Amino acid sequence: MDTIFKFNNIFKPVIWGGCRIAEFKGLPPQGDNIGECWELSPVSGYESVVVDGDFKGMTLPRLIDLHGDEIMGRRLMKQLDGKFPIVVKIIDSADDLSIQVHPDDTLAAERHGTQGKTEIWYSIAPETGACLYSGFSERLTAEALKKRISDNTIVEALVKFETKPGDVFFLPAGRVHSMGSGNLILEVHQASDITYRIYDYDRRDKNGKPRQLHIGEAIDAIDFDDVNSKGGHACNVDVKAGETAELKHCRYFNVDIMGVCGSRNIDLSERDSFTVFFAVDGDFALETGGGFKAILRRGETVLIPADVKNVTATGNGKIISIFIP
Repeated sequence: MDTIFKFNNIFKPVIWGGCRIAEFKGLPPQGDNIGECWELSPVSGYESVVVDGDFKGMTLPRLIDLHGDEIMGRRLMKQLDGKFPIVVKIIDSADDLSIQVHPDDTLAAERHGTQGKTEIWYSIAPETGACLYSGFSERLTAEALKKRISDNTIVEALVKFETKPGDVFFLPAGRVHSMGSGNLILEVHQASDITYRIYDYDRRDKNGKPRQLHIGEAIDAIDFDDVNSKGGHACNVDVKAGETAELKHCRYFNVDIMGVCGSRNIDLSERDSFTVFFAVDGDFALETGGGFKAILRRGETVLIPADVKNVTATGNGKIISIFIP
């Protein structure tokens, strides 16, 4: 299947969202409090839809049902039971997100009949003073956690990071985390939408009611041994033209960043997986070995089938590449 797929933007308004995603993409404003743009998703209610070409109007799950061997590759179709395994999002935190945790595969399967949610955050353009929280800064018990939630000191028990462009945060299921205001983030995670909210600054919904917390569910999901210093949860990655650097490789996804200056041939033949490209900086002309052409602009995401063995990218900037090991 010699093609490159583009999908619709799914803009999601949330209480903590802003207006930077559309601006980053070079699009007109998409409304108030846009906190997320779901770039690529098989999740029910947020299914990506092909925007052009022979498959225009088809959802990602339907596309995989019909052409999974060509798009995902036979290895992944068998390994993942024909289910597309990841979600790619852009997040704009104009306000602080809730403190939260996600269940692992075992707990998510037991409770929700789905997979868990391990994720990675890549910092695109944080505002001055923006920060993230990842993991405990001290050892807590379940009772100590409840006390810190009730007396509004839970934030003090988390490791705080001031964010810079190129910062990478790996958030395995079970790690308590939060995103402070002023961040613009690329998020890649397992194809799950299960989040347990632990603390939310006593914010109210549009009806004036406190937003629901999931403290009991969260306690079962939290890795209370995940106590770490600043060195263990984050790194900063830069890449020069012509080079490729790892952002994070794990059992669920491999995420790299590539520097492009002029023209660069990208060999995909050894992956045995679909590939996702996200243009974090710059605009690019893409061409497959079979001659299919597409434009990838800053802030856009494309899906390249496993059948495509190489792509030439022409432009100047950085592309994030995602595939399944």
